[in-house]
Amino acid sequence: MACHCLTLCLEALKLKNTHLHRGGSLVTRFRSVWCAVLIGLLAQVSAAQNPPKVALDTSETLFSVLTAINACGYDQELGVSHPLRSQVRAEVGESIQSSPEAKEATQAMCQFYDERRQPDASRTLAQYISLALYLNGPPAPFSLKVKEADIPPDANYVVGILPLLQKFYDAAGLHAIWEPRREAYSQLTARYHEPVAKMLFDTEIYLKIPSSQYLGQGFTVYLDPMGAPGQINARNYGPNYFVIISPGSGSSLKMEQIRHTYLHYLLDPLALKYPSTMKRLTPLLDSVKTAPIDESFKSDVTLLLTECFIRAIEARTTGGSKAPETQREQLVEQSLQQGFILTRYFYDALIKFEKDPAGLRNVYGDLVSSIDVRKEEKLAAQVQFANRADPELLHLSRPIEGKLLVTAEQRLSAGDATTAQKLAQEALDEKNEDPGRALFILAQVATMNRDMQGARNYFQRALEIAREPKVVAWSHIYLGRIFDLQENREAAVDQYRAALNAGASLPEAKAAAERGLQQPYEPPSHPQ
Repeated sequence: MACHCLTLCLEALKLKNTHLHRGGSLVTRFRSVWCAVLIGLLAQVSAAQNPPKVALDTSETLFSVLTAINACGYDQELGVSHPLRSQVRAEVGESIQSSPEAKEATQAMCQFYDERRQPDASRTLAQYISLALYLNGPPAPFSLKVKEADIPPDANYVVGILPLLQKFYDAAGLHAIWEPRREAYSQLTARYHEPVAKMLFDTEIYLKIPSSQYLGQGFTVYLDPMGAPGQINARNYGPNYFVIISPGSGSSLKMEQIRHTYLHYLLDPLALKYPSTMKRLTPLLDSVKTAPIDESFKSDVTLLLTECFIRAIEARTTGGSKAPETQREQLVEQSLQQGFILTRYFYDALIKFEKDPAGLRNVYGDLVSSIDVRKEEKLAAQVQFANRADPELLHLSRPIEGKLLVTAEQRLSAGDATTAQKLAQEALDEKNEDPGRALFILAQVATMNRDMQGARNYFQRALEIAREPKVVAWSHIYLGRIFDLQENREAAVDQYRAALNAGASLPEAKAAAERGLQQPYEPPSHPQ
């Protein structure tokens, strides 16, 4: 695997006289100082021997999966593909023809492929890319990195190909075909290193936020010419973000799409730090019920807000400093008409942000907490939605994840514990949504029903599998309160301390944990 860490600041030193929206020595000095900060951070990461968080890479696993579907008739945009694609296809074809075992393995694999082929070739490609990203691959046998129940629905649809893929890989000698191509793949990454590095660096400079601070997260751009050059696939699996591109016979990459995913990488974690604010903004979802946007944006205000913010950034930075304001305004209007109703708010906020030396991390909380829900609802009511929206580039690990649980939470807030319990249990049984969240909701229902032992069991089970900071922090807090009510102060304090650690970035949870440490919990005198 030929991995190129995108040493953004070193590339940017060559480009430091390129300004974003304002000319002059002030911006040049700012870029130089910011670059020095980035170099220091990167040096710390290197010294700790941590893997790069941002990388341009290739993958034999991805190569093997894409080569396999090519052998089964995947021909999308073959005529404009990189020459490597035709070379590999020809060599694989020769290998198949020269081996009865390879012919048999190919026939069995391609029968599976044909049975699950989508009417749209782009969707066919997408489901196999989703699968490839979840695989432990060659030269070790192909296997899933996670439980089958935890892979995305589109990948789950084709997961049955794995034993057939393994036989094809062995019989056709794919590893022997891949090895001589390593250098060519490495040259591809080297070719696109500088433009990708420049784009990522300029994005960080605009937001004044270094990606090296995103510990535990990764952003990887995979290049593989065995796919269609006109297609770009982006995925978010937990803390990791991937962009998969197939370079064509031309020289340029779809840089706007790479940047779109990179903005998700930078902004998604920020939104999760303000759960109470996001809850306050939830009524805005009613304003987009008839919009043509994807259903995921209609059921999760965090996704909607982040997408609006990203589109506002794209509008502000499109075309560089010479782009006419009318062009930017047109992008904002198009975004509004598709249903991204906060684009105008963030666009106007960014104009002020550009003049402020503070970075996005420092101002993000104020930006989102300053949104006036009633004002935005009135503005959204005046928008004439379009008939269709641009497809969202980034595919989440579960595009419709949380639908049952979002409804369960809404019913719980409305006091309908019976329906909330039913929906949370359904989500838990179907194994299609976050089990930690489902158990947390069931624990809350038990609390409302004054079933202290049941609540305690559910909160403890949630802590065993939950990863979402909000769920972890509040599960500890509720357990602490239960132990306080049971007059087990020592156990309660342990829970509050754990909550303080887990909820360090959640103001409400942090405050609740601190109160629990100061004095034992006493239930309110009136029913909640």
